[in-house]
Amino acid sequence: MLLRVLAALPFIGILVGVTFVNRVEPIVFGMPFVLAWIVMWVVLSAIIMAIVYNLDPSNRRVAANGEEVRS
Repeated sequence: MLLRVLAALPFIGILVGVTFVNRVEPIVFGMPFVLAWIVMWVVLSAIIMAIVYNLDPSNRRVAANGEEVRS
């Protein structure tokens, strides 16, 4: 359940969040606010997907001694 919520965050942040932050001012790092919002969510999406990948139990393999090892 937690992994599905984490995976849905980028979708919600980019598609739904843009409707609430759709304005030019303030300027963030030389970009209009809405563009900075989208760039932030692209970077956060990569971080969130890395977290989901590491937490997903199907991405673990079992070592020869029976312990789980992350690949």
